[in-house]
Amino acid sequence: MDTSRLDLNLLVTLEALLTERNVTRAAARLSLSQPAVSAQLSRLRDVFEDPLLLPAQRGMTPTAKALSLLEPLRQALDQVRNVATSHLHFDPAHAELTVTIAATDYLQAAVLQPLVLRLRREAPGVRIAVRHMDPRQHAAQLAQGDVDLGLMQPIEADGSLRQRPLFHERYVLIARRGHPAVAGKLSAKAFARLEQVVVSPAGGAFSTPVDQALAGLGLKRQVVLSAASFLFVPDIVGRSDLIALVPERLVKGRAAGLQVLAPPLPIDGFDIAMVWHERNHGHAGHRWLREQLAMVAG
Repeated sequence: MDTSRLDLNLLVTLEALLTERNVTRAAARLSLSQPAVSAQLSRLRDVFEDPLLLPAQRGMTPTAKALSLLEPLRQALDQVRNVATSHLHFDPAHAELTVTIAATDYLQAAVLQPLVLRLRREAPGVRIAVRHMDPRQHAAQLAQGDVDLGLMQPIEADGSLRQRPLFHERYVLIARRGHPAVAGKLSAKAFARLEQVVVSPAGGAFSTPVDQALAGLGLKRQVVLSAASFLFVPDIVGRSDLIALVPERLVKGRAAGLQVLAPPLPIDGFDIAMVWHERNHGHAGHRWLREQLAMVAG
């Protein structure tokens, strides 16, 4: 048999003919004309060197060789169909999938932790690999497949990437319960007098845009600790008389022992989006995961 003359369309036609045993019905099943199906049957006979289907009083009768082909042909075509449509269907209860997500430490705690807990209940075969977000490398990591999804400020995302807004974050002031100088609210002047923690992801900075806003009011605050991570801040604040401004979601549901107050002066918040490459856009499992992430973040 000359397999170089065989293509997938011919095999699909053969399956339809062996199932229907009638050229007219097979043509209707395939949405083809009867002459087109007859021409393909002629090619199939040449390829398999067998009549395959013989005229009968009603329809056609398959030859012994054709009957032997039917079941393995159907299994092979079913496998091809499954491969072709697997990206369109995703069963979270039974599917296995590994997704790499890049996020800052704050977003790992605020968003990815509840996402993982949700997945353990609903999609036990889905594994999450968490990487630290590096906005400078993120587009390249997505393009290369090193990262599948990123959580970041949309203004930092490369314009070639797909993105979906998740939420707008605002800052809150935290202080320990029982702090001698904090009871429900603070003025800007009282805020500036207290010892504070700031977060400097790059490391070592003791000034943020908040200091510029305070300077406009003629105030200067007392920053005594520059932390590299937001995750460090609630614990040190809860164990001392230090205060801090942190993203609200960092302490949502984790504020035991803390006062969570409105900032004493206007402070701009920021938007968070999930960002992904076109290569993962149509994958059913990734689509499902992005929906779960949107629900958790919402």
